[in-house]
Amino acid sequence: MTSPPAAAGPPSARCPVTGAPAPAAALHGPDLDGDAMPALYERLRGAHGPVAPVSIAPGVDAWLVIGHRELLQLTRDEQDFSHDPRRWSLLREGRVPADSPILPMVGWRPALLFADGQQHRRMRAAVSAALAGINGHELRRSVRAAAEQLIVSFAERSEADLVADYARKLPMRVITALLGVDDQTGRHLVEAVAGTVAATSASADASKRMGAILLQLIEEKRRRRGNDITSALLHHPARLTDEEVLHNLVVMFVAGNQTTVNWIATTLRILLCDPQFRSSLTGGHLSVDDALDLVLWRFPPTQNFPARYATRDMTFGGQPIRTGDMLILGLAGANADPRILPEDGAPVVGNRSHLAFGAGPHICPAQDPARLITRTAVDTIRHRLPDLELAIPQGDLEWIKSPWSKGLAALPVHFTAPVLPQHPAPTPEPHAVL
Repeated sequence: MTSPPAAAGPPSARCPVTGAPAPAAALHGPDLDGDAMPALYERLRGAHGPVAPVSIAPGVDAWLVIGHRELLQLTRDEQDFSHDPRRWSLLREGRVPADSPILPMVGWRPALLFADGQQHRRMRAAVSAALAGINGHELRRSVRAAAEQLIVSFAERSEADLVADYARKLPMRVITALLGVDDQTGRHLVEAVAGTVAATSASADASKRMGAILLQLIEEKRRRRGNDITSALLHHPARLTDEEVLHNLVVMFVAGNQTTVNWIATTLRILLCDPQFRSSLTGGHLSVDDALDLVLWRFPPTQNFPARYATRDMTFGGQPIRTGDMLILGLAGANADPRILPEDGAPVVGNRSHLAFGAGPHICPAQDPARLITRTAVDTIRHRLPDLELAIPQGDLEWIKSPWSKGLAALPVHFTAPVLPQHPAPTPEPHAVL
């Protein structure tokens, strides 16, 4: 295979018959069909193998890593694959437009997600300590209380959209409380985060609003320390600067909120749409954790994640990678790699070798509290509304149109209105034990 000049960006695979460059598959655009993404990954795997050429924005090419073994190598090898987007050749050469919708997601920030080596370890120590300080019992109680409040808000209607009315609201309430943000500010923060990760022309403005909200929070916590993650980061021995705290909060919130929304909603979808699984769960043969793991295998809440940058020329996954090329973590595609699945293609219950949280030194540090939040959310609504039924045919359910996030657009249900307390107890504030 012949590599094009470095100035042309990531080299495209070539047709073995004609030698013509194969067009890069587009992972962008308003018409991106979430239902079609798994089939796209398999077409890419068949045409290019475990590493495939893609376009992540108009005129912006990259490599999508969809091989399980290759993705493990990509996430574990910091010497050949850096997290620092300042190494990205297209950006260094000025070939990424300043208003490109991808920049708010991949632009460099002084946060653990964009750091290598000692700098990464320093910031991760602070983030891990802040997360480890979360009181699990308090968190479970606060999630349950918030979940019951939400259920009360729609229970009398005997119908609801479990995405808009439940899954989208619950993590926001819990995570913003953990950060030390009040409800109103939390809503503004969620809107700004959603705009940032939408990868549209409005993403840059949304990113600025998000930064302003968090900077105000940091200034407040500098003046008055609280029992929250923001305060824990500010006062950790790693001595993070205000700017580092701000951008690590961005990473934690962006990664934590939408991922948990998707995880809750998709787990509820499986329980509503898979009678055999639902029966096994009710009969005690399977647990809610088994349902959570099934989602992480089949429908990982983050299906693709940017990015790594090659530090040298190499052959990787059968492709000629050039120094400075961007490589995207194809989490959903790697989970479906036929080389690591049983012959029937179904993940084995209890097997947690999925890559939904990444792998290596940068594996998601918040996966334990995220699982606790999701499990409690699913358990609470199952027990409060035991006769939940899908209100539309399963085939009419739609995924959001995003190359990055794997989430349901809506999950309409109906049920028998339960007898619930009209004035549930206030939600206790989840806090870190500092």
